[in-house]
Amino acid sequence: MNFTQGELICIDKPYGMSSFGALARVRYLISQRLGVKRLKTGHAGTLDPLATGVLILCTGRKTKEIESLQLQTKEYVATMQLGATTPSFDMEHTVDSTYPTAHITRPMVEQVLAGFVGDISQVPPEYSACKVGGARAYKLKRKGHDVELKPKKLRIDEVELLNYDGEAKRLAIRVVCGKGTYIRALARDIGRALGSGAFLISLRRTRVGAVRAEDCITLDDFPAWLERQDIEDNILKGDNTNETDTIQV
Repeated sequence: MNFTQGELICIDKPYGMSSFGALARVRYLISQRLGVKRLKTGHAGTLDPLATGVLILCTGRKTKEIESLQLQTKEYVATMQLGATTPSFDMEHTVDSTYPTAHITRPMVEQVLAGFVGDISQVPPEYSACKVGGARAYKLKRKGHDVELKPKKLRIDEVELLNYDGEAKRLAIRVVCGKGTYIRALARDIGRALGSGAFLISLRRTRVGAVRAEDCITLDDFPAWLERQDIEDNILKGDNTNETDTIQV
């Protein structure tokens, strides 16, 4: 492998860690292995801290492919609780409002889900990385500021109902969608369409393009995976020399 020339590393991001945190961990381990301060690394599509699943990391010159990777179709499996909302529409915050659910039936759920397939308009969650006046929306919200985000056009190719628990008022769905889709916002909008509320209790990205979750490396397994790799990188030695050295590990 040549991390300087560029490699794609597919990580199964764990629960509770930010995408940047996962990237920083991988970058640190590779940089240590190569004996450099900081390897150029980026990720192709943010996952919320409370989400798990496919996170594609790009190193070296492969970082130029980030934009094209972000355009690839993504697949998620999401479980949502009906009858309540949180400020972030996931479990990062506690419930702030409750709504009726007695009228909700499985046929009603199936009909509502079908209405979200195709080209739709979606307002991103206020607790998101969208920028407002140069600042991240979630940072403004955490400081107590009001945030107004504009709707965005996006495409959802499939929404499949995997399970509906009529007693607990919970549903699990599989979503295939394009760039820019917020599954938390989709949960919010599904709850509203059902005449109720909803928020995510779990979210897993199961696919990005042809990369599936089962193809990915966990962060726990990454150090051992890295040790098994044959690495050949051209590393610049020192800050004031053009001498390069090829290392075989």
